[in-house]
Amino acid sequence: MNVEPIEKYALRSQVKKKGSLHKVGLVGCGNMGQNIAHQVSASGFNVEFIDLTEDRVAEVFIELNQKLDNIIDKWGLTEGEKKAILSRIHGSVDYNNISDCDIVIETINNRKPGTSLELRKSVFRKIEAVVREDTIIGSNTSTLVISDLASVLKHPERAVGLHFLPSVASGSIVEVVRGMYTDQRSIEFVEKFARTIGMRVIPLVESPGNISTRLIVVLINEACEALMEGVASATNIDATMKLGFGLQVGPLEMADRIGLDKVIKWMNNLYKEFGERKFNPNPIIKKLYRLGYFGRRTGQGFYIYEKNRIVGESITCPDIFIQR
Repeated sequence: MNVEPIEKYALRSQVKKKGSLHKVGLVGCGNMGQNIAHQVSASGFNVEFIDLTEDRVAEVFIELNQKLDNIIDKWGLTEGEKKAILSRIHGSVDYNNISDCDIVIETINNRKPGTSLELRKSVFRKIEAVVREDTIIGSNTSTLVISDLASVLKHPERAVGLHFLPSVASGSIVEVVRGMYTDQRSIEFVEKFARTIGMRVIPLVESPGNISTRLIVVLINEACEALMEGVASATNIDATMKLGFGLQVGPLEMADRIGLDKVIKWMNNLYKEFGERKFNPNPIIKKLYRLGYFGRRTGQGFYIYEKNRIVGESITCPDIFIQR
């Protein structure tokens, strides 16, 4: 009688089912990467992120701790849940550590002017060099099209745009973008992944800016126009959109939260792509950018902040154009 060894049935010896999700990789772990890591880990999956230096990796964990502590202070999380989330997040500078990931998302945070297309292509090449042939490779970029990034891959059919909105935990959607090369298997995998971590899928055909970025930058730009013309104060422009149309925050406060350096980069990229005036940054946002007033992160943008709370308006027009 043939007897099969009991070790054959041990959990750790079981072969992982093809197409299943066990581990998620991130390349770049700035604010957006951290939000995604938090959401994915809170859903029970392991996360491995790659960043530039060991010092930066250590900084990421400090920042994650602070963010989770802020949630605890608002009764949104327990200490036990925080420990569980952090236990599933690992970071390094070695791309080989993402070799066993089922999906890897490029989430680099490049604030330099320009599209960062070549930098992101380089990241895609590095990812493909270490992962399996069935691993999905995604990008969180919104103003570049996924086909341009996928063109450097040996298997471009596995590249998918996966655009999370700036506040992942409070936002409930993710834009899933199909490129020219993307196959149905990759789309289905990414949609399942997004639903599994509690996000609603918004399927798109690639276009610079997707839906979210194209619409929000125009709203922000038009709010700047009204402010520059002296139609109303920043507070009243934002109050109109919040109270009148149900926005959680007004367009100018939203720009401060996103970061004016990021907003102006989106606008410049879309203006370069489409050549339409509506995407050309308003003089006010250009002036704030040049002054280094990037929004809540720097303590000043359209508003002045103390401990991330608005304490006053930063500018009134035409004062913004007076040399300081």
